[in-house]
Amino acid sequence: MERIFNFSAGPATLPQEVLELARDELANWHGCGMSVMEMSHRGKEYMGIQAEAEADLRELMGIPANYKVLFLQGGASSQFAMVPMNLLRGKASADYLNTGEWSKKAIKEAKKYCAVNVVASSEDKNFSYAPAQDAWKLDPNAAYVHYTPNETIGGVEIFWTPQTGDVPLVADMSSTILSRPIDVSKFGLIYAGAQKNIGPAGLTLVIVRDDLLGQTINGTPTMFDYKTHAENESMYNTPPTYAIYIAGLVFKMLKAKGGLAAMEKANRAKAQLLYDALDASRFFNSPVAPENRSLMNIPFTLKNAVCDDEFLKDAKGRSMVQLKGHRSVGGMRASIYNAMPIEGVQTLVNLMKDFEKKHG
Repeated sequence: MERIFNFSAGPATLPQEVLELARDELANWHGCGMSVMEMSHRGKEYMGIQAEAEADLRELMGIPANYKVLFLQGGASSQFAMVPMNLLRGKASADYLNTGEWSKKAIKEAKKYCAVNVVASSEDKNFSYAPAQDAWKLDPNAAYVHYTPNETIGGVEIFWTPQTGDVPLVADMSSTILSRPIDVSKFGLIYAGAQKNIGPAGLTLVIVRDDLLGQTINGTPTMFDYKTHAENESMYNTPPTYAIYIAGLVFKMLKAKGGLAAMEKANRAKAQLLYDALDASRFFNSPVAPENRSLMNIPFTLKNAVCDDEFLKDAKGRSMVQLKGHRSVGGMRASIYNAMPIEGVQTLVNLMKDFEKKHG
């Protein structure tokens, strides 16, 4: 069976060349006689794999030496609790920007540990935009400022980096990491679930500045302390070894393709192709403010929702799957992460044009 175009928001499509290399190395990695899945995480073979993955990620993202890279588990959702547990550092409150469903979940969890100041919210317009920073009401005494640069469900992306002064900036980059260059030095902490642009589900990436370690709130479990993982090089317990191995292959592929600047160029071309089709249509609509249109997750609606099921059926007939929008918003959503080829986006655009001729 030929590969299909998988527009899932996560677990998402992986690069075919990575899957093929993993297939070739599955049973016997580099002649060692065993699979990566069978290796001891303390053995020299696996430790070399993880060390190389971290080095490649540091090079790709330009991660400064005073930041730790942690390979964790628990998904990005576990970070909703780990961030306040580790970063409150004796302070009573934290600032949060509310731009969608994932921001709301982070806020709800943080309220268990501290007072939450919502600096701004786009809920007044159904999370279809991101508030400009001059509308934010920041607290200079906050422990940190948390935001979600790309809301997977709503398709809202913030392309600028908030200015927070001496207050550490925290970002849930699950749906935008590795899609374009960022200046890591402007952040206190970055976290991301792997299952979009990094690798398989089960791996969570945390990049944290050294000075933010070792100041957890009382009662923090050992496994929820970033310092535990930093001091043990992400091997306090058995890490998600195979997911880290796949992530390492992805990092090497991104380097070979020109790094994050090249990824941004390709991603902008893919997104522009789809947004141009939406803007030219009277049958399809993009609900997101143009300045906040995501490069990774593109929600859209049909003029007549009665046609949704037929559109999805026609898409499947053209080898496209996972285009149904999130249950909380409906409509359609095309997630076009790094591994989605432009041919997949063109196939979707062709379907949209044909469907509009038929029903418009």
